[in-house]
Amino acid sequence: MKKRTNYFVLLLFITTLLVSYNSNAQDTEQTTNSEFELLVEYLEANGNFINSELAPAVVLASEIKDNLKNSKYLVLDIRSEGWFDYGHIKNATNIKAEELLNYFENEIDPKSFDKITIVCYSGQSAAYYAGLLRLAGYNNVFNLKWGMSSWDEEFATNIWLKNSKDTYIDKLETTSNEMSEVDNLPILNTGKTTGEEILKERIKEVFAKPYKEFIVKVDSAFTSPNDFYIVNYVSEENHNFGHIPGAVRYQPSTSLSSTSNLYTLPTDKNILVNCETGFSGAFTVAYLNILGYKASNLAYGSNSFMNSVLIEKGWNGFSDQEVNSYPISE
Repeated sequence: MKKRTNYFVLLLFITTLLVSYNSNAQDTEQTTNSEFELLVEYLEANGNFINSELAPAVVLASEIKDNLKNSKYLVLDIRSEGWFDYGHIKNATNIKAEELLNYFENEIDPKSFDKITIVCYSGQSAAYYAGLLRLAGYNNVFNLKWGMSSWDEEFATNIWLKNSKDTYIDKLETTSNEMSEVDNLPILNTGKTTGEEILKERIKEVFAKPYKEFIVKVDSAFTSPNDFYIVNYVSEENHNFGHIPGAVRYQPSTSLSSTSNLYTLPTDKNILVNCETGFSGAFTVAYLNILGYKASNLAYGSNSFMNSVLIEKGWNGFSDQEVNSYPISE
């Protein structure tokens, strides 16, 4: 009788341990995943920028030109010091991209400006950092469309004019591809308990990595499309005309919310975002990286493989008509 009692006591003890372990494991998983959920909830409740008509936040060169004497327009040039010294927009400030967040927090009063425009060579890295700053709550930040390539031909020659091509125009796929059915969510471990706190930590972490780590060139996309989950962030008409093999269409400005298609994105694969210019893509990649996805931007967007079609169709195709001859300060 005593042995039987000891046996039941031991069995009860082991059962209790197993229940406790499973409960703790589930609690840990829920707590970890909840950071992602809290972050998404916070972002969607506070502007939901990426899923709105405000994205991408782009300024034309003509607007900057018309406001060169306007003290309420601030231009921040994130190109190298050498290129900045060679030529820049009048009154622009040269600053390293990785120092932007600190600059906004400690060096200026961002709210005192009507518009703060980030400028780079092509407009793509500027869009990425403008996206991060928008997520940080600076709603008056924009990127210069086409970057310095739109300011003067001297800057456009080796940037947009060189990289606008039709290289893979005969390799386009026209069939539709289904969105992934994924129920795993990114795991965030900031240790914070509110969406606002989690966002601040994530922005610091993402700012610590240079944009160049999140660029994929067109050759890689077409020669190894299976290496990526390709998000074609364009209109239905554009997508149906032709896209990178395997690409899945997501509707710009609406599809990356928790109530739409955000949760179809995989967490175990590099998400390659392609748009027409690389601008919407860069803003989107900034958003996805903040959320904990592994995302990259296709350099120069669809202009890198079907430029002539974009020009013909009026789909943000780059041409020499986008290049101005505006004054350059040295």
